[in-house]
Amino acid sequence: MSNHLLRDLQPYPFQRFSKILEPIEANKNYQEIRLSIGEPRHETPRFITDALDNSVSKISSYPTTQGSKALREACADWIKNRHGVSDIDPQSNILPVNGTREALFAFAQVVLTHSDEPRFVAMPNPFYQIYEGAAILGGAKAKFLNLNAENNFRMNCADLSLETWKNVELLYVCNPGNPTGHVMSQTEWEEIFTLSEKYNFVVAADECYSEIYFDEANPPLGALAAAKACGRNLDRLVVFSSLSKRSNVPGMRSGFVCGDEEILKDFLLYRTYHGSAMNPAVQEASIAAWGDETHVIKNRELYQIKFSQFIETLSPSINIDWPDAGFYVWMKTPINDIEFAKGLFQNYNVIVLPGSLLGRVENGINPGENRVRIALVAEPHETAEAAERIKDYLRTI
Repeated sequence: MSNHLLRDLQPYPFQRFSKILEPIEANKNYQEIRLSIGEPRHETPRFITDALDNSVSKISSYPTTQGSKALREACADWIKNRHGVSDIDPQSNILPVNGTREALFAFAQVVLTHSDEPRFVAMPNPFYQIYEGAAILGGAKAKFLNLNAENNFRMNCADLSLETWKNVELLYVCNPGNPTGHVMSQTEWEEIFTLSEKYNFVVAADECYSEIYFDEANPPLGALAAAKACGRNLDRLVVFSSLSKRSNVPGMRSGFVCGDEEILKDFLLYRTYHGSAMNPAVQEASIAAWGDETHVIKNRELYQIKFSQFIETLSPSINIDWPDAGFYVWMKTPINDIEFAKGLFQNYNVIVLPGSLLGRVENGINPGENRVRIALVAEPHETAEAAERIKDYLRTI
């Protein structure tokens, strides 16, 4: 016997595409370049690994689910410095989590009511598949807001009827967007806040890509700063932040959530039973990481180099745009996205992710169709080589 809802989960996009590629042999004249998975591959800063090594002795004690006071204060200090929000209480508004993936999934299990009435979880489309899985296993139904180039990849809240919004209990927002790279404006945030207040749903703001951007003078606007700008408090708002992309430590599984005190009180209770306390050594390394911006700036500089090389190489061959932020290129393909990705793998041994695997059919369209997500996570020489191969491939289509 098992939870019948598990049967409603779809395989992860990477698993689906691996199945598609199984019968295809890549051109062995080229070394594989994998740009399909959003796993940072820049070097982890030495001061973070040193902090991890120097704290190993602390694993002799059980950590608390709430995390250390020092870690929560480090997160609150970062929020103040980065977002200009200074009234965050480290005791009640912040909770460390083992990476945003785990937290984004578990969060739905806390805020969904499990009532007999229709219950919906709204999310962008295409999307991070954890959102859909969290909705399904929370006993709710996913509702999708299509992201289209014609609308600059903004969520059009009017796509859902008022009757649907009345039954939405949770809205996932990804800002900057995965895979589109769109950064939300103050106006977009205020529209969501107004709907949240009117229909009493919770906003889960996934901001794990917020520290990868291209203009040091204009960092992406986050939910906390947007709420402050319009005089709103943290009611029904929880923001998810991560060190994985910011500090190149995906294996540390370290992040935090910040927001509504009452919701986080329930989330802490859930996580206490869930056994999800953060490793004490990881907590110490996280304090070091949140407290330093020099390595983050260097990280952004490296992405700037890669995007410049990649887009400059491909611009003469195809219409390709810089994202607002994040490390993905959301490229339109001249043919079906799956066929494009298959051919690129077979002929040039470059792996990118078909966009249709990241989306669902809503209102008769899958907004991921005829696009591929290209993660510029490899070293600059690899991404430059990948761009040259894609340019050569485009000549054959």
